[in-house]
Amino acid sequence: MIKRLLTLLALGASAACLTSCAGGPRLIGTYDAPAYKPKNPDNVRIKVSLQNRAVYVMEGDRPLLVTATAIGLPTNPTPTGNFRIFNKIAQKRSGSYGFSVSGDNIRPCKSSQATGRYVGFPMAWWCEFHPAYGFHEGSVWPMPRTHGCLRLHKNVAPKFYALARAGTPVNIAHSQPEDATLGRNLRRPTDYNAPDPANSVLISERVFSAPPSPLLLDQPGV
Repeated sequence: MIKRLLTLLALGASAACLTSCAGGPRLIGTYDAPAYKPKNPDNVRIKVSLQNRAVYVMEGDRPLLVTATAIGLPTNPTPTGNFRIFNKIAQKRSGSYGFSVSGDNIRPCKSSQATGRYVGFPMAWWCEFHPAYGFHEGSVWPMPRTHGCLRLHKNVAPKFYALARAGTPVNIAHSQPEDATLGRNLRRPTDYNAPDPANSVLISERVFSAPPSPLLLDQPGV
């Protein structure tokens, strides 16, 4: 139901809407990517390649996290340029799209159309880099799918959240030099088309699962 709703809403949604890029949490699956502790958190920077649909979290020339990401649709593209992380919310919910809840009746809707209690779509591990645009947990499709946000797999999003600090630089470009090295054979999720959780789960706190442990590993050879 969520997939059908988002398809319909995408026709009239603006590029800056928060939850049009939600997509709902997915089954955890087997996808994962290691993430390493930085020697100096102030030296961490984030690079995004739209062409390779990849996120590179770097400390100097050393990769701390390399992972696949879902990017914005051509009609609602992910913004390019230089930014900084300025807002982090671990248990983020959308203020634009979600559910109208009246007893056992849970109906997908825009926030402005809710006739009962409104509960936004979950967008866990939110790291905002531009007003209404952020990195967050969600399904990582193999084609442009979001309305500008950058979705990260459920197993990876909390690791990214741990590495990204307020003020961390973010560069988003068509391509990055790392595409030819770190991102050349990047492993990608295959569980993006798994069934959505039940609506009753999506509106509950159960949707915000505990992150894996440990989040960050010691860097090899350091």
